[in-house]
Amino acid sequence: MSSSDLAQAPSPHILDIESDRPLCPLLVADVNAFCDRLEDTGGTTSAVIRLSGTGPAENWPGDVGIDVVSRWEKALRRLEQGRFAKIVTVEGVCSGPALDMLLTADHRIGAPGLRIAVPVNNDGVWAGMALHRLTNQLGGLHARRLVLFGAELSEQRALAMGLIDQTAKDPAAVAARLAERFARLDPAELAIRRQLVLEAGVTAFEEALGKHLAACDRTLRRTRGEFAGARGNA
Repeated sequence: MSSSDLAQAPSPHILDIESDRPLCPLLVADVNAFCDRLEDTGGTTSAVIRLSGTGPAENWPGDVGIDVVSRWEKALRRLEQGRFAKIVTVEGVCSGPALDMLLTADHRIGAPGLRIAVPVNNDGVWAGMALHRLTNQLGGLHARRLVLFGAELSEQRALAMGLIDQTAKDPAAVAARLAERFARLDPAELAIRRQLVLEAGVTAFEEALGKHLAACDRTLRRTRGEFAGARGNA
């Protein structure tokens, strides 16, 4: 990949989400509109989602009907499965809607001093799909205390557990560099590899083998085509 290629990479689309934002139709619409813009690029532009907060979400998701909850979960799933790279930066406290968004991301960059807070109300931790993602991503042992009782994790603990991938003094600059790199990946193949990772923990080896071989075959066919083209141009 040449420096000129990187210079021509399109700028990432950016979405800001704050931890204290309540669940409402406008929040759902914002995420769906963000997905619309990214899908319109055909996966050639990365997503940068900036998460921030000054404290844990209180009474998340708030006074809302189950229809809005369902629409929110569908919007998150749409974002999670999109054929584009998703990079999040986390500053301050990540909780409530910001935590939901964090768990859908491909790469997570934390600012110094970040905290991740699983919100708790009178009935306990909200039983949304964040619990499912936490358990799949961390495993039952690490997720148990977060899922059952809620918790607040320091920057070091979140990094050690894998909830964030790296920390940086300037998360925005790191995200911009990664967005350029990731935008050069084949969007369809990126989506396929993400799905293989998501399914690995719940799919038997024999069942997964065919999907992995199909992905390998596509890569080999593309590589042979590139070699043939190079020989033809020689």
